[in-house]
Amino acid sequence: MFELRRLRLLHELSLRGTLAAVAAALSYSPSTISQQLAQLEKEAGVPLLAPEGRRVRLTEHGEVLAAHAARALDLDERARGELESLHPGLAPVRVAVMQTAALTIVPAALALLADRAGHLRIELVEMPPEQGLFELAARSVDLVIAEQYPGHTRPLAEGIDRESLGTDPVRVAVPAGDPAASLAELRDRVWVMEPAGTAARLWAVQQCRAVGFEPDIRFELADLSAHARLIAAGQAVGVLPDLLWGGAPAPVSSVELPGRPAREIFLAQRASSQGRAGITEVRGALRDAFPAQGRSTAG
Repeated sequence: MFELRRLRLLHELSLRGTLAAVAAALSYSPSTISQQLAQLEKEAGVPLLAPEGRRVRLTEHGEVLAAHAARALDLDERARGELESLHPGLAPVRVAVMQTAALTIVPAALALLADRAGHLRIELVEMPPEQGLFELAARSVDLVIAEQYPGHTRPLAEGIDRESLGTDPVRVAVPAGDPAASLAELRDRVWVMEPAGTAARLWAVQQCRAVGFEPDIRFELADLSAHARLIAAGQAVGVLPDLLWGGAPAPVSSVELPGRPAREIFLAQRASSQGRAGITEVRGALRDAFPAQGRSTAG
């Protein structure tokens, strides 16, 4: 009989690629991970790992067992969901949130949950959408608030469900009183953008290229509040979503992008956790907390 904890380690290794990454994610030492996987190999009776330089890789047997491990973890989660339906609040709900959601949607949702499900323990961790969706597949979080930009689709791992919360207009932020009236007029400005590799950065750069210029990105920051401060101080321009302001007056002026685009804000959850009453409560509160002007009317 395979032990579920060890199967999870194999599943994590198939996702993260290195023993060190698995150890960091699960707060174990790499030597502990190695020992547990060696024991899993004994239980399986076949080699699951093979050395590859200083790293290890899954063998063909390892890949087969890792796929079965994912299904076993799904079944475990479904069973826990049924138990939770009989005992609400049995397990905490861990939510990965991007910064703008943490500033605006989440505080309102927590206030709703305090009234609706005060027994429920909510744990929040701020992550970029790319990382949050990965950690959702890896079972480190239960729910993710993420974004998707027009014309840019995000890959979702198998077994992940998503629900649209609504839309959030995106504009170019410029210093207050700036005379620029179009994106093309900002070709010679200094830009602040999110780090390379993020969907927000890729999309913003594409908007500039579509009107004929390559932005001069001198400031690369993950914190959108820092973007806003730089722009308000007259040091840069940048692409920012309305949700950042939380309904309060913005300290900057804005220039409309061609077509007046808006990003989609969505929730993502593992299909195997659909039975968890706590997650359902949190989803409902996040849905109700989303600003009414951008709320989705679908389903």
